Amino acid sequence: MIYPLVRDLAATGARIRVPVAVTCRVLKLCRPAYYRWLTKPVTERELHEAYRANALFDAHRDDPEFGYRLLVDEAAEVGEAMAARTAWRICSNNGWWSVFGKPKRSKGKKPGPPVHDDLCAYVDEHGVIRHAFEADEPNQLWIGDITEHWTGEGRLYVCAFKDVFSNRIVGYSIDSRMKSRLAVAALANAVARRGGAAGCVVHTDRGSQFRSRKFVGALNRHDMVGSMGRVGAAGDNAAMESFFALLQNNVLDRRSWATRDELRIAIVTWIERTYHRRRRQATLGRLTPIQYETIMTTTANQAA
Repeated sequence: MIYPLVRDLAATGARIRVPVAVTCRVLKLCRPAYYRWLTKPVTERELHEAYRANALFDAHRDDPEFGYRLLVDEAAEVGEAMAARTAWRICSNNGWWSVFGKPKRSKGKKPGPPVHDDLCAYVDEHGVIRHAFEADEPNQLWIGDITEHWTGEGRLYVCAFKDVFSNRIVGYSIDSRMKSRLAVAALANAVARRGGAAGCVVHTDRGSQFRSRKFVGALNRHDMVGSMGRVGAAGDNAAMESFFALLQNNVLDRRSWATRDELRIAIVTWIERTYHRRRRQATLGRLTPIQYETIMTTTANQAA
């Protein structure tokens, strides 16, 4: 926009005052258009585009993996519908690229900073950072992560949270898209099943879904405490990785899955029927998660 230059040159206090007519003639500008701008510097079109850009930016900040086509859907949900080409232009002008779609220009680029401290880390006698995933009672420490698997209809994503006390999967969510609401839904499912878990520490990796404003807001609503591991350190969330390894071997890789619904049913069935009620674990004294939690909580209540 060059109209501010015309205004500044024609101002009374300008060092070299240039009439509007002269500036418009030299710059080949339309004087009526300039005067219309002067009465209303921000046009309706510019204001409308600013609202669109704001909606796209909010969606991009929540889910950095999304390209402009997916950001269009997110913007439409908050009332800022637009063409895909318009979204591409706005995102391109502002440099809002998908973390997967834009080629990396340098090596060693790290994800964004954690939004929580690592509450499960400690330094051993050799000065090495270790993690202790231990809990003396239910709803003291949960760990969460996301995995994915291909079906004939495309990817299916699973976000799950496990209670370290009994290794029970307290909540999970399954969806065809890996958005921040996948993690939010899994957390809400866990809280509903547990009847609340105020004060519980929720440890995750630094995935964008767990760093999003929506997930952090969900933790705050439920009075829970967030915790995050380091970048590229699989051991920081090893307890959850072990569960997903079991899921991979027992369900995901057992056969090819034609549809998402087919795989979804298989995952839920394995978690609820096999993992929770039939799979005995050495760390639980050869009890299943349901048995261990029932026995230990009953014993604690009787002792109280």
